[in-house]
Formats: sequence, C-alpha cells, structure tokens
Amino acid sequence: MADRAADEPDPRVGVFVCDCGSNILGTVDVPAVAEYAKGLEGVVFVDEGRWICSADYLAQIKAFINEHELERVVVASCTPRTHEPLFKDAVKEAGLNPYLLEFVSIREQSSWVHRSRPGAATRKAMDLVAMGVAKARLLEPAQEIRLSVGRTCLVLGGGIAGMTAALGVARQGFEVHLVEREARLGGLLNRLHMLAPADIEAHKMVERQAAEVKAATNITVHTNTVTGSISGYIGNYSVQLKGGSSDELEVSTIIVATGMGELEPQGLFGFGSHPGVITQMQLEAMLADPKASKVDGKAVAIFNCVGSRNAERGCCNVGCLASIRNAITLKERDPAAPVFVFYRDLNVQGEEANYVRQALKGHDIRLVRYDPDTPPEVVMGDDGGLMVRARDLLLDVELQIPVDLAVLTTALVGDPSVEELKGQLKVSSDKDGYFQEAHIKLAPLDFAGDGLYVCGGARSPKGVRWAMEEAMGAAMRAVIPMRRGYIEAPGIICQIDHDLCSECGLCAKVCPYSAIEIVDPAAKRKVPNALEALCKGCGTCAAECPSDAIQIIHYSDRQIEAQIVSALALEPEQKILAFCCHWCAMGAVDLAGVSRAEYPPNARLIRVMCSGRVKNDWVQQALDLGAGGVLVAGCEFPTCHYINGNYKCQKRIERLTKKLAKKGYKTDRIWNVWMSAADGPKFVATMKDMVEKLGLDAEAYGIEDEDVDEDGDEAGDGGGG
Repeated sequence: MADRAADEPDPRVGVFVCDCGSNILGTVDVPAVAEYAKGLEGVVFVDEGRWICSADYLAQIKAFINEHELERVVVASCTPRTHEPLFKDAVKEAGLNPYLLEFVSIREQSSWVHRSRPGAATRKAMDLVAMGVAKARLLEPAQEIRLSVGRTCLVLGGGIAGMTAALGVARQGFEVHLVEREARLGGLLNRLHMLAPADIEAHKMVERQAAEVKAATNITVHTNTVTGSISGYIGNYSVQLKGGSSDELEVSTIIVATGMGELEPQGLFGFGSHPGVITQMQLEAMLADPKASKVDGKAVAIFNCVGSRNAERGCCNVGCLASIRNAITLKERDPAAPVFVFYRDLNVQGEEANYVRQALKGHDIRLVRYDPDTPPEVVMGDDGGLMVRARDLLLDVELQIPVDLAVLTTALVGDPSVEELKGQLKVSSDKDGYFQEAHIKLAPLDFAGDGLYVCGGARSPKGVRWAMEEAMGAAMRAVIPMRRGYIEAPGIICQIDHDLCSECGLCAKVCPYSAIEIVDPAAKRKVPNALEALCKGCGTCAAECPSDAIQIIHYSDRQIEAQIVSALALEPEQKILAFCCHWCAMGAVDLAGVSRAEYPPNARLIRVMCSGRVKNDWVQQALDLGAGGVLVAGCEFPTCHYINGNYKCQKRIERLTKKLAKKGYKTDRIWNVWMSAADGPKFVATMKDMVEKLGLDAEAYGIEDEDVDEDGDEAGDGGGG
C-alpha cells in the first residue's frame, strides 16, 4: 500500500458522533466529544446525531460528505461488528470509497460499561475518537475482489454422505463429479448389516441411493479413482484424477465426504492374538452374510468404548446403538445363545433411546455396566476358549463368563486418504484423521478456504442420519456461490513490497490459506506473490515478515502505529493498550457492553482482524511510550477464525517477552488472553485483574463535571490525534 507523498495535503476528515438515544448520551457527554473532535488534526467537519444509523441521518451523512468535500469519515457510535456495513454502504453511495471509513465503538466500549463514571466514559470516548481520526488520516482506498464461480461441483467420497451431497447439488441443476476410490458406491455402508433405529438393511439403502445417483444425468461417477492433484481456488479449481479415471476436471466447488473407519484395537482385549476376539465391523460382515453360521449358537460378549472416551479421543457416537442392534440380531438368529453387552453409559437419545428400550423388552440381552477405572478383561481359558472377568457396577458383583466371541466396539477415525488429501486441499485435520472445519459454530461445514466444504464421517464420527443431514447442508453451501455466479472477497488483503522483500519465503510458510506463492522456486529465489483471491487479510504474514515488506490494507503498520501514539498521548502509565481480534475478542468486548458489565476505564482498544496480525514492534512501541499494560486478545484455543493466527501470535509474544526481559523491560505488563465471543465476563475479569495486578489507578484520567464548561468545551488540553 503506497503512502501519501510528504507534500500531499492531509485528507479532509469528517466525524459523526451518535447519541444512540440515551444509550450513549445517558453516560457520555456527547456534545463535549463532538467539540473535542473539532480540534483534532485533519478534522474539517463534526456533527452529532441522535440516531445516526437511521435512514434519515444516513441520507444526511451522504449530503455532508458532498457538501464539505469529505475525504475520510469517522463514525463514533456502536460496535462495528453489526453496523459498519451499513455505514460503508452509505459512504459508497456518497461517492467515497467504503474503505475510507473508520468505525469507533463508544457505546459498547464506553457508555455501557462505565455508567457509574460518566467523566471517565467521556474521556475514553474522546480518546477512541482521536484514535479513529489518527487512523482515518492514513486510510487508503481499496476494492472488493469479485471472482466468477461456475456450475460444476466435485464430491470426494461415494459413501452415504457423498451420494447425498451429490444428489443435493445435482437436483439444484448443477453438474457434479462424484469420485470414489473403491469399485462401487456405498462406502462404509457396504460393510454394515442393519441400520438402527429404522431397522433398514444397509445394502438396500446403498442400492436405492446409488440408483438415484446413476440415474441423474448431471452426475458423473468416477469409481476406482482418487485425486492426483488439486490446485486453484473457488470458481477455478483444477483437479487431476488418477486410477479408474484420469480426467482433468475444472470445478468451482469441492465437497469432501471421505468417511471414516474403525481404529484397529491391537493389544486390547486380546485382539490379534485370539481368533474369537473381533471388532464390531467384523461382526457386521458375519451378520450380513445370509449363509453365515459362525455366530449361531455362540456365547457373545460385546464391549463398548474400546479405545474411545479416554484421554486421547471422545465418544464414537454410534457404537452404543450399533452394539444393541447387533445384539438383537444375534438373539433373533438364536434366542438360546447368551449375549452380553458391557458398557460404560448408553449414549443414545431421542428416538434412539426409545428404540433401545422397546428392543430390549423382547430379548434376553444381559447389560453389564462397568467402571472405566476397572474395565472388563478377556483372558484365555484352560480349554483355549475365552473367559470374561468383570465387575457389574450396578449389582456390585464379580462375574466370570465363558464366551465364544468377544466383539469390540472400537473408536472411529478418519479415512486413510485424509493425510494426502489435506495436502492437496491445503486444509487441516486432527490427530484422528478428521478434517477440521473453519469454525465449529460459525462455519461447521466449511473449510477455511472458500469453495471447500466437508460433511459426514470425514468431519467427525456420526451415524447415517447425521451424515445425510450434514451432506445436504454442505450441498446447499456449495450451491450458494454457484447459483450467484460469483463471490466477493473483502478488500482487506495483503500487499507485498518487493523492494523491501528479502525473499526469505517465510510469508508463504506461515500463510494459513496458501495465499502467497513462491514464484519460480527453481531459480533459487523465493520471490513471493500474493494471490488476492485466496487472501483473507488475517495479517499473520505481515507480522512475521522480518523485512516489514508486507502490509494489510486497512490495517497497515502506519495506521496501527498512529492509533498507538494517539491512545498513549496522555497519561500512558494509567492505560492498557489492548489489541483485540475482530471476531472473538471484540465479540467478548461487545457482549460485556450489551450485558452492561462495568470494568475499569483504563483500556484503549485497537481492532485487528486477527491476533496473528499483532506485531512485536507494536507491543514494544506501547511499552516505550509508557503504557501501563499491553493486552493481546484473540480467539480461544483450539479455534481461530483464521485457522492458526492465535497460535502464531502466542508463540510470537512468548519470544518477544523473553527478548524484552533480557533488555530490562517489565514484561509482566504484557498479557495474552484467549477468549470466545461469548466470554464477556472473561474480558471484564481480565480488565479488573490487569488494573489490580499492574497497580493502575482505576479512578485516574476522567473528566469531572466541572472540567467541562457549559458549551461542551474541555477546560484542559484538547490534545490527541
């Protein structure tokens, strides 16, 4: 982003301060804030409005912009997380670039949280406006990036989720390529016998769904096929297939439905050392064979939660229902055969719970609850058979039961293809091989990159119904950009100054979206090139760049540094300079405001899109300017709206703290806090803790009634900016 020339005149800044009825005016002396803003450098027009988000006042803003030839706009009202788009539209309609707007929250950050201290609330509002003006003077125009999106979707995985997703997209009139690595569609269902609670034979569901897929004229099925490579971005993915099909596809969106499988329980309950110890999936195969007699007349013990619900992984979600369904099948085949189910808890709910209750009434199935601290044992009997030793937790008795088969309901893990596929898609997975969504609450079916979606067992262990519901959700997510024909990406993206770049290649390594590519690596140069279509503007690359060669539009170094200087212009030793990510930390700040939760007025907040944008230089600059404390607040682990920005920030701050400690800085003034958008109380507690532990004066730096004259002019120094 090019800086203005030294001889270029300052832009004309207009400031609009909102009363918000009594929401702001009831605490903050808004006329005094407006009067104060008139004295800030670059400000040529200031107006106070009662409800500035109203249609009438928005029309006035557009008129004022033209009448006073405003070149930058600062709005001081409520949270930008809800109202900023409204004002950006108004600014744009007035003929001004929408990125020349700076938004300041004096409601959630001042009036609502400092109601008992109107003087301090007013002083804080003044500082926030001054910080907004300081940044606004350095704002530069930017443009949204529009990308064309075609009408072809790739679905990876031909199981129940993949087939459902393919049909969901195809029925909306779009072309679908369905890729399945096995010879036939069906995935895990091809290995199952009966599906509870509907008691549907698995092969019949597969046949019905596969027949619909094959009958759809706009679905092309590629069996015995995997992806060799995937490159590009939404609307422009290039996919090379290999195996049964070697086509090269050009697709616009991709849905991943690669499914899940059993975790082999080697060493548990004697698995692998005795042929009578099998898994639930192996039992399913036996039951699915109409000629199978291996289970008839056998005494069977089923053990739930094998390798799951421990320190390594959670519940498999489907094992309890599957074990009861198969126990019933065993009793139906041979009512005289003894069947035991050893369980910790039965994780069934809703119609599943009703199914289990009704099914158990008519079958003599022994349920034995065990303590996870003393689980059952399977040992070899003297006759070569199997003996189960267990304590019945409910009856408080020790049991020794001879059995012919021990069936292990094991943990479920992602498909083996995940490791290779995540490299092709440039996405993340957890240690169990499940793909990680962009955000578990806000984008549960989306990957971080646009145009990529995930569903079913590829995302987490789940039953058929949940997998199909997620698949339809992923299909509808994929349809949205294809139906519209384009997507618009925000103009908040990175820009690389190649004159400053040292070609170290670090930016390409740390970018969570692979939005920076190395041009011509064969030439032994690491020249980075920013792919605007992929960039999300998190700023991690800019914070990590050792040459300061990368800037983020609307959050440049100069803009943030101007806010730091403005915030700490007066009494810095009593202030906490807080860098807060837009999504979670600012969400917590807003929730504290909505909750009217009061906390000390010492904090001055600087918004960044991601905590990964926070540079070490900024923290040190704040300390050099005398800040009483510096807070860096971002998304709560393990989630981050930008995949790993919070992790990168944490490591960076840890390194900085060690470095500054060696230089004699009081590093106890640097605080890191990670919180969700629902953690308003945590933000309040953090503010109170910092003020107390850093020895700050929560009563300092306010404006008492006598310090403001009847005209709203501050009696003291008007400084700032």
